[in-house]
Amino acid sequence: MYVALVEPEIPHNTGNIARLCAATRTDLHIVGVTGFRLDDRAVRRAGLDYWDEVSIQRERDLNALYSSLPEARFLYFSTKAETSLWDFNFESNDCLVFGPETRGLPESLLRANWDRCLKVPMINLKVRSLNLANTVAIVLYEALRQTLHAS
Repeated sequence: MYVALVEPEIPHNTGNIARLCAATRTDLHIVGVTGFRLDDRAVRRAGLDYWDEVSIQRERDLNALYSSLPEARFLYFSTKAETSLWDFNFESNDCLVFGPETRGLPESLLRANWDRCLKVPMINLKVRSLNLANTVAIVLYEALRQTLHAS
């Protein structure tokens, strides 16, 4: 299982996701330009003293991500998706791809991969979205629940 953050903008979110990845032994891929330096104290503070426990790879763009994980199935997360993660069967080689906090993944990327676009269902439709770190945690633990339970 892999988590990929495309152009993350908020250091605390990335730090919290790094800590989540450390706790679950999930590789974290940071794709493209970030809105902060990865050695920034805010990222390290959010990851606390677990920073050395996470495997972080940097890729310059999505094509580099695809090349670095040739066996992975890429799944894209968006509030615009129609398929709920509860209605999807995850596999152990999945790469969970999340976009920037303020704009999400590009519409063209979503449309080109619509059959692999998923969302976290929102019970209150007046709430537009969840925090990125919370979303990654929900998705990753559901994916791990399915794949670890199946093995």
